[in-house]
Amino acid sequence: MAISRPLLCFLVFFLLLVLQINGLIVSHEKAENQSFQIDYTRNTFLKDEQPFRYVSGSFHYSRVHPDYWKDRLLKTRAAGVNAIQTIVPWNIHELSSGKFTWTGFADLPKFLSLAKETDLIVLLRLGPYICGEWEFGGFPAWLLTANSSMILRTSDPSYMVYVDRWYSALLDKVKPFMYDNGGPVVMVQIENEYGSYFACDSVYLDYLRDKVVAALTNSSVLYTTDGGATGYLKCGKVEDVYATVDFGTSSNFVTAFKAQRQYEPKGPLVNSEFYTGWLDHWGEKHSTVDAVTLAKYLDSLLNYSANVNMYMFVGGTNFGFTSGANDQPYLPVPTSYDYDSPISEAGDLTPKYYAVRDIISKYLPLPKIPIPPDVPKAKYGKIPMTFVTTVQDSLHFLTPEGPYKSKYPVNMEKINFYHGFILYRTILKSDTKRPSILSARGVRDRAIVMVNAVPFGLLEREKTIDVNITGSKGQAVDILVENCGRINYGSKMLFNTKGIIENVILDGEIVTDWEIYPLHLENINNTLAVMKKIGKRVQPKVSADGKLMTPSIYLGSFEIKDQPNDTFLDPTTWGKGQAIINDFNLGRYWPGRGPQVTLYVPAPVLVPAPRTNYLFLFETESAPCGQGYQQASACQVNFTDVPCIDGPIGPGAFGHDNKNLQYYNDPEKHLHH
Repeated sequence: MAISRPLLCFLVFFLLLVLQINGLIVSHEKAENQSFQIDYTRNTFLKDEQPFRYVSGSFHYSRVHPDYWKDRLLKTRAAGVNAIQTIVPWNIHELSSGKFTWTGFADLPKFLSLAKETDLIVLLRLGPYICGEWEFGGFPAWLLTANSSMILRTSDPSYMVYVDRWYSALLDKVKPFMYDNGGPVVMVQIENEYGSYFACDSVYLDYLRDKVVAALTNSSVLYTTDGGATGYLKCGKVEDVYATVDFGTSSNFVTAFKAQRQYEPKGPLVNSEFYTGWLDHWGEKHSTVDAVTLAKYLDSLLNYSANVNMYMFVGGTNFGFTSGANDQPYLPVPTSYDYDSPISEAGDLTPKYYAVRDIISKYLPLPKIPIPPDVPKAKYGKIPMTFVTTVQDSLHFLTPEGPYKSKYPVNMEKINFYHGFILYRTILKSDTKRPSILSARGVRDRAIVMVNAVPFGLLEREKTIDVNITGSKGQAVDILVENCGRINYGSKMLFNTKGIIENVILDGEIVTDWEIYPLHLENINNTLAVMKKIGKRVQPKVSADGKLMTPSIYLGSFEIKDQPNDTFLDPTTWGKGQAIINDFNLGRYWPGRGPQVTLYVPAPVLVPAPRTNYLFLFETESAPCGQGYQQASACQVNFTDVPCIDGPIGPGAFGHDNKNLQYYNDPEKHLHH
């Protein structure tokens, strides 16, 4: 008997519905059998009701191109690591107030899905504060526009209204990925090293706990992380939230765990940040931790039955304007966040990786999966760079909205601009024939001072606040200010406005009547159109001492015959600035300051022929082009297959020769992740 078409469609629909329902039942039953909790009697975690110990690695999804997330996760798992720890930077998910994004580098759901796919459970650090040498410790800078006097990380109502909204949005995304829902997330950390903060606001911490519990319905272990001493745990411990500690190889782990035991008499021992390396600052020697020392210490920790998260296990990159800074003195963080990790910034397996893997294999079974190979690297050679335009002649497309006018300078946040560069302009009201002192104590953080586009000198936060200038009535005085990254740790986070935050003084008088130009470097590709439209361009001018040139845009182009590979941009002969390739902001370069010289370029941001790759350099100080360079070949960059993040340290570094640097170079004296 023939079946009618409507009946056939109905039967197919009914069959699919039955299969879908059965699938949901199976998934639900599986999720119900999944549990993760603390066994206080046996001092261990229980995963699916069985004793469980994790060896975890930190991997910040916002610091690795999304196309490489699976590669890094597989490499992590192949080392025997059975958990991944990641931080959630609020400021990449809520770029403007009330508008959330979950795509690209901010695709947290994709990252969590890949973690499960690669057989890794997840320790999720929700924040809202994360530190991590990340811009503003993860806080969105628009909070400073909303209320510059709000007290972050406290129960201040003007702060909490935004935290509540953010947590609601975040927890809604996280809930489907909780372990008892079939996802990979077994532990959730609230706040971060709160015991190192001045506020000690238990109302704030209790609120975060209650918000998480209400949203996730007790479906995970909540925990905190603080330094391995009772002084840190005093204000970091939260009732009904499991307290863990962090420390590196120079600590006595018995003493550190003794501090944990004072607040958690029973339960598993946990080091939530076991430092595999350490952070860098511009103008300091590259930090490393010896692989043999690390492996021996890890062996001791695991032999002590501790649960360990290695910070960092996967190196990353502070692309764009995402790097933070420490204080005091003000110490900005480089673009590279390689951290001397077992897996490098570019995804390469280091000797430290294999040393750690050997130790883990003594305590956990290694997965029966091959170790993925290093991602291929390529040399694309020397690329000629062409001068396009000065910053003065590019204001029309870098600031399409036109200048903000004010009697006195205002900070970046006042005009809803948050990252990168901003130009302040005033007009000389009289001739200044003799050298006159221009004083700008409130520059945050570095600036070049120009008169009629001629550079007169640099201003640098906490170092140089005066520049001598001369000029004629009617000439423009331009101060190009760079925000080098907001402070990400400590009470100085409360004073994180950028640009020029105090009045400028010239010859003892307050300078008034300013035009303020926020520079949108995302519009820099308009220089291609500029080159076609204009003929002879005004060349950069040089300072009297020959050390500075007018900040300008330079352009290079090249084609790649085959599929692109990872590479490294080497701007050795250039001064300081921002590198952008194919609309992707690679980050800051500053080879003369060090230690980082090259910038990591992930293959996914490059294009194969017949398309052309365009490299833009926004050079603020000194290009190897123009006056003083007789050979045109000097105006070039090099794309190499070998990174250099351990270069020489140049003079004039932030805090150079300052004894306070020891405070930041010792992980045990300065706990701040």
